[in-house]
Amino acid sequence: MRILVLSKRQYMNRDLIDDRYGRFRELPLALAAAGHEVTGICLSYRFRNEGRLDDIEKNAQVIWHALNVKRLLPWGSKSYWHTINEIGKCFHPDLVWACSDAIHAILGVHIAKKLGASLIIDLYDNFESFSVTRIPGMTSAFRRALRQADGITCVSHPLSRYVHETSSCKCPIEVVENAVPEGIFYPMDRASCRRELGLPQDGLFIGTAGAISKSRGIETLFNAFEILAQERADVHLVLAGSCDKGLTLPKSSRLHNFGMLPPPKVPVVLSALNVSVICNRESEFGKYCFPQKFYEAIACGVPVVAAATGSMLELLKDRPEYLYEPDNVDSLVTVLRRQVTSAVALPLEVPTWTTMGNRLESFFLSCVKN
Repeated sequence: MRILVLSKRQYMNRDLIDDRYGRFRELPLALAAAGHEVTGICLSYRFRNEGRLDDIEKNAQVIWHALNVKRLLPWGSKSYWHTINEIGKCFHPDLVWACSDAIHAILGVHIAKKLGASLIIDLYDNFESFSVTRIPGMTSAFRRALRQADGITCVSHPLSRYVHETSSCKCPIEVVENAVPEGIFYPMDRASCRRELGLPQDGLFIGTAGAISKSRGIETLFNAFEILAQERADVHLVLAGSCDKGLTLPKSSRLHNFGMLPPPKVPVVLSALNVSVICNRESEFGKYCFPQKFYEAIACGVPVVAAATGSMLELLKDRPEYLYEPDNVDSLVTVLRRQVTSAVALPLEVPTWTTMGNRLESFFLSCVKN
């Protein structure tokens, strides 16, 4: 099968090409490793170098065409549409996998029709919560695109149900959750990780590696830390990830803020923790996402505390001791008090991108036009 992937270049505060990271890099590679021909167009909404980039890993190769958003204008030999025409002539895709936001879902409809290919739209979040859907008519155009797709892949079961309820789509929907790359996230020696990060060897470290954002309820963690820090002199807070501008961080010598780190450093941060906290809110984003950092922490053997919303609430419904009520500081403090003294890692099997790639392959084969 020949597969054309359409994706934006920057997502989850990473760059698909520069960071070699995330769902829209890993799943196409898994499909290529399974024997399919895969090429993609990654559209940057920021100025970046353009051109063909071959992503090769082990026995898999994905050819990416990197373009900036100005290439959507319909003229010039380097336009987005010229690239689509060339791919149509030379590659003849059987299937278009349109990913990453509402814009790409809408583009996918036109491109799949133009190339005579099947269309699968991927929802790695609730795109209707993204700022682009504030453009008048965008949400209705997005839902119309879903109704025209031959199949839809969703990152979580709550999102799958939401799509069924709101889009009136008749096509099959498959849940393909986020996963972890093989050989990167695994249990590491806590002392060595703390030493590598310059952290004290002694102490109870709670923290998070991901978006440090008000929209994710991060201030609930800040407030919980300040309460625990008054109770215990050995409690530390570790943060790693992009931080909202203007966000007020706790004023404490026991705050360790590493900012954005290269992807290989993330498992080191997680493995230095006693408890990893997955912050979220009961929002149009939080109810439908699947936090990748949850599986990353579990793969590292690190105990986890998560906001009881969306996919976390479903996945941990039989383990309420690992959940706290979103935006409720007292609830988070209660759960953390218990976990920092008797923390136990969750005995869950963590899927790899290869596993999810196999699921995606089966779904594609069931949807592709003969």
